[in-house]
Amino acid sequence: MAATAPIKVDAETDRLIANAAHFLQRSKKDVVDAAVREFIEAHRDEIQHGALDALRLLDGTTRAATRLLADATDDELDSLGGFSGER
Repeated sequence: MAATAPIKVDAETDRLIANAAHFLQRSKKDVVDAAVREFIEAHRDEIQHGALDALRLLDGTTRAATRLLADATDDELDSLGGFSGER
């Protein structure tokens, strides 16, 4: 059996999930699972594009990883002290 992890949604979203589950005679878990899977499938190209763009920016250096995670330029990183030996 797969492990489960709790997710938090606002009260209005929880109400929508509960209503859908009730009228579809399914559990809230099943409704959320189906909705997430459909959303990901509908946005698969965007997700893949974003992942590939991120990979293109990474060159194996700490600087590249920090630049991507911080959404910072090399100049911004240098102004904060930079990374010794890496460019």
